[in-house]
Amino acid sequence: MKRRQFIKKSSLATAGSISMPYILPSGLLNMTTTPPMAEHVVFVLFAGGVRQQEAVLQRYLAEGQNEDVEGNIMYNMLTGAPPDDKIAYGQDDTANNIIGGIPINPILQTPLDQIGTLFPEVRFSKGGAGHFSGLSTGVSGNYSTIQGLRNRPVAPTIFEYLRRHAGFKATDCWFVGVGITGSRPLLNYSSTADYGRRYGGNFIAPTTTFGSPGMEHFMDFKNYHQETEWSKILEMREFLNQNFKNEGLEIAHLYNSVDEQDSIKEFVRKTFEKVEMGSISLPPVNDNGDLKTIGFAVELLNWFKPKLMVVDMTNIDVCHGNYTAYLKNLHRGDHGVGFLWREIQRIPEMAGKTTMIVMPEHGRDLEPNPIMDDNDWFAYDHSGNNVNTRRIFTLMTGPNIDQGLRVGDPANPIGDASDIVPTIADLFGIKDTVMSQGLVDPTARSLFDRI
Repeated sequence: MKRRQFIKKSSLATAGSISMPYILPSGLLNMTTTPPMAEHVVFVLFAGGVRQQEAVLQRYLAEGQNEDVEGNIMYNMLTGAPPDDKIAYGQDDTANNIIGGIPINPILQTPLDQIGTLFPEVRFSKGGAGHFSGLSTGVSGNYSTIQGLRNRPVAPTIFEYLRRHAGFKATDCWFVGVGITGSRPLLNYSSTADYGRRYGGNFIAPTTTFGSPGMEHFMDFKNYHQETEWSKILEMREFLNQNFKNEGLEIAHLYNSVDEQDSIKEFVRKTFEKVEMGSISLPPVNDNGDLKTIGFAVELLNWFKPKLMVVDMTNIDVCHGNYTAYLKNLHRGDHGVGFLWREIQRIPEMAGKTTMIVMPEHGRDLEPNPIMDDNDWFAYDHSGNNVNTRRIFTLMTGPNIDQGLRVGDPANPIGDASDIVPTIADLFGIKDTVMSQGLVDPTARSLFDRI
């Protein structure tokens, strides 16, 4: 259902509430609102740089390695038959000694593009198409072309908009990062006056916190007494912050209430216990960091039922030096997204009430670099101003999303990388308020307005 149709049919809209200001739970006066279209949103930065040719164009080797083999290796997200030759992206076929020869079985019976809307030709239209700029644009809706790598975004993030203008609490908003490198922990709030830390979302890098670094320092965390456990979490935070203090930075504390702090404490303790028992809800195949990150994201969804979660992925970036590994991780990224959507439907409070948006942080070059892998396939970089690197896609599914709709094509690209913030604001009914701040890119629009 399109946004206009939804609003027209909403009893709230017919009651005139879309034009009446009211006081939000945060006590802030909101200018105008519209009925929300979803209760929860999960935004996946399908990241590391994805070439259109291997993704939505489903060219496999035909447009990357001059081999006449096409096919779809992202069949949880996209409709299309897989390749029928030179399979190198799956799990190893040890019986026949074929590396990557067994594709991962689909998790979803119906691909997401059939139950949602696909924008196959979106553009990263400004600035350099690098990882931090892609991540920052995704969460702020502003290209911030002068943005420094080790600085917070200069424009408010979607977390700040939602906490300030929709009254969301801190544990309603989470950024789940693949690690603490690349300034990722700086993306949960901006340096913008009138926004900033008091409206920030919570950040967690689960494979660091609950992985080898965290387990090494806090293996016995669960055994600490109730009165001392919070000091151990603070010690953990200090340990995790060292990466940034070495760069002259610090991850400041957020405005979680006492109840929220208690819930976070309990979540951390229970998750450590599950790690030790090997009972984390991981995807069936979980042999890279992205898939483990998604598994921990599911744990967090089950615990907090957040209004907004942003999930960061990165393993696809191996394409700089290994095209085969890139294909494998692209296939696994699709596997992870399918698993994430399936698990959302298994959470009673979120099933049928959650919109998921998937968008790469940027694309990759059309022409290869000179590096060849073990299959004699060339690797690909993502040069900042390469036209192909600016080609990405956006997939959106959930309640009130048109099913099976495809918007745009190579001859008529529709959508921009800066669109996600106004789209999420639209889903939660505060788009007009967000846009009126004048802090998103002038090209940014809600995807509902582009349909």
